[in-house]
Amino acid sequence: MDLVRMMALLLLVGTAAAQPTVPKDTLPERFWEAGWPFGLGEPPAGWSESLGVDRIALGRALFFDPVLSIDRSVACASCHRPDAGFASHEALPLGAAGKRALRHPPSLYNRALGTLHSWDGKARSLREQVVLPISNPNEMGLALEDGIGRLQADIGYVRRFTSAYGGGPNEERLADALALFVSRLTLGDSPVDRFQAARDRAALTQEERKGLWIYESKGRCWSCHSGPNFTDEAFHNSGIGVVDNQPEDGRMAVTGDVADRGGFRTPTLRGLLQSAPYMHDGSLKTLEEVVAFYRRGGNDNPFRDPRLTPLDLTDEDATSLIAFLKALSRRAQD
Repeated sequence: MDLVRMMALLLLVGTAAAQPTVPKDTLPERFWEAGWPFGLGEPPAGWSESLGVDRIALGRALFFDPVLSIDRSVACASCHRPDAGFASHEALPLGAAGKRALRHPPSLYNRALGTLHSWDGKARSLREQVVLPISNPNEMGLALEDGIGRLQADIGYVRRFTSAYGGGPNEERLADALALFVSRLTLGDSPVDRFQAARDRAALTQEERKGLWIYESKGRCWSCHSGPNFTDEAFHNSGIGVVDNQPEDGRMAVTGDVADRGGFRTPTLRGLLQSAPYMHDGSLKTLEEVVAFYRRGGNDNPFRDPRLTPLDLTDEDATSLIAFLKALSRRAQD
């Protein structure tokens, strides 16, 4: 094979390998019937199946349908994959038209408990958040009004919207359906919940119990990863994304307050085993890398959260802490 043909073949293979995909919907047919998981505390106000099974099912169909991307190549599920804990196994996954997301997709588990959404908190509600990727040029790249137009031209979707809402597709109903579906993506009832809330001492191994103790004591994880969803839903500068001692804008882009520079929302610790890589830029590939990052106190920069200082953890402590984090990813019955 001559050099020109070989180069053309390599280019073709590389292009094919870089095509985005839409994963299959592998969720159980009526997965929400399991109810609010044990260990997550009280469900948020309004979290009820009575809000409409038809609306949840409509949001589910839209979540897996590439109709809302400019070239019909990606769906919400392309970046928030069921097999990746509704996150992505790519640091910066492919969006429509060959572009890549600028940030790593966070897990969607338990976003019903969220207060502000997106890594920088620019969305004040889940309904506001779920439509942002549609018009994002690096994600789905389609003007929202054009997406609504596509749905209005689809007789199947017109019928489903009318059945669920009493009227055809519009922005409000689209946002509501997607948000209702996402709010049903929950993860709880882990061995940690059984150990803590049900007082089942056999739920955790000795190593996992030690990891829990480290999380609650000298690991200081609880100071940001607090509450039943293991997140304070606040914004902290850990030094991820710092270049030449200067962090990204982060939360500052929303608030305009320089003190918020480099601040990104604390993600839940639930489901970590499924949702690697980690951090808002996907730069840490394993839990071992994450723990090593915090052991050294994060990355130094003028805006780093003062709570981030080097941790006095042994290698054995780190191993136990990782065992605890993995236990948070399992369901107790598994």
